Amino acid sequence: MSQLFVCTVEELPDGGARKVEYTPDIALFHYDGEFFAVDDRCSHGNASISEGYLEDNATVECPLHTASFCLRTGKALCLPATDPLKTYPVVVKDGNIYITVSEEQ
Repeated sequence: MSQLFVCTVEELPDGGARKVEYTPDIALFHYDGEFFAVDDRCSHGNASISEGYLEDNATVECPLHTASFCLRTGKALCLPATDPLKTYPVVVKDGNIYITVSEEQ
């Protein structure tokens, strides 16, 4: 496991999202003081989750087919998506945001 530096806390305001170019791409969200990272590709279609709509209760709606996902667990919350998004641990250290990724990715 390694930590991938993404940005500083100041660079991602509350309610914001950022696409992290990696293999696979990762979507980073700042919701209500917490940071969440999930796969950036919707499990239902080829849409960027980081371009989706951040909603209440730390959920995001896909911009293409309106599928919703829990950012805490990655769980698909409504159709048309049924498969979850992979989640990644996020670490904030000294004002910097890191995503923990596997070396095998």
